[in-house]
Amino acid sequence: MRPGIRRGLVELRQSVTGADLVGHLLWPVVTLVALVVLQHRELGVGSVSLGAFAVPGVVGMFVALGMLLDVQHVSADREDGTVLRARAVPGGIRGYLVGQLVTVSGTVLLYVAIVVLGGALLIDGVDLRSVDWATFTWVLLLGLVATRSLGLMLGALVRSPRSAGYVTVPLVGLVAISGVFAPVTALAAGWQVVAQVFPVYWLGLGMRAAFLPDAAAVGEIGASWRPLETAAVLGLWTLGGVLLAPVVLRRMARKESGSSVAARRERALQRAG
Repeated sequence: MRPGIRRGLVELRQSVTGADLVGHLLWPVVTLVALVVLQHRELGVGSVSLGAFAVPGVVGMFVALGMLLDVQHVSADREDGTVLRARAVPGGIRGYLVGQLVTVSGTVLLYVAIVVLGGALLIDGVDLRSVDWATFTWVLLLGLVATRSLGLMLGALVRSPRSAGYVTVPLVGLVAISGVFAPVTALAAGWQVVAQVFPVYWLGLGMRAAFLPDAAAVGEIGASWRPLETAAVLGLWTLGGVLLAPVVLRRMARKESGSSVAARRERALQRAG
C-alpha cells in the first residue's frame, strides 16, 4: 500500500505541473463557461435553472469520465513495460493498482473542486451553504472507487493507447443518457432503464440530492432522490470493481513479457517512421 500511495502521489504531482496542468484545467473550465452562458435556461423542474441543475450532474460526469484517464494510463503503462516491471516486484501489481487509484482520483478531485467552487462563484442558484456535504461525501467516495475500478479493468482490456479511443464513444453516449444536463425522465423508458444499470446516472442523482432542494426531485424518476437505491447500486459497482480489478490486472500482467513489450515498441517505431 505505502509504495503504491507514494507512486500515485509522485505521478499526481507531475501531472498537475507545467503544460500538463493546462490540459487538466481545459475541460472543467470550458464546461463552466458553457454553464455560465446557459445558466438561466428554464428546465421546468421547480424553480431550478439549467445551470444550478447541471452543476451537480457535471460533478458526477467528471468522476465517471475519470475512467478514460484510467484506460489511457494503463494502456500506456502496458505498452512501455511499466506493468511488466511491476509484475517482477513482490506485490507490485497491487501497488500499481493503488498508485493508479491515487493518481486518477486526485486528478478527478481537482476537476470536482474547479466545478464546485467555480459554480458557486459564477452560477446563480449554487449555494455551498445549502449543500448536504454528508451525502456529497459518500456518493463521491463510492463513485470514485466504482468508476476507478471499472476504468482499470477497461484499461487492462485495451491493447494500446491508440485503441483507448474506442472506449470514449460508448462512455460519452452513456453520459448523454444519464441525465447530467437534463432530467432523465425526458428520455424514452427504454433509455431510462439502460441509464439506471450503470453508475453514471446514480452519481449524477446522488450529487443532485446533495446540491438541490427537495422540490427539485419532482423531475426525477419516482419524484424522489432515491438515496437507498443510489447507495445500493454504487455499492454493488464498488464491490464488484474491488474484487474484479486486481484479478483482471494480474491476468493482464501474466501475459506480459519482454518480447511482447519489445514487439509493441517496434510497431510504434514503424508507425512513427
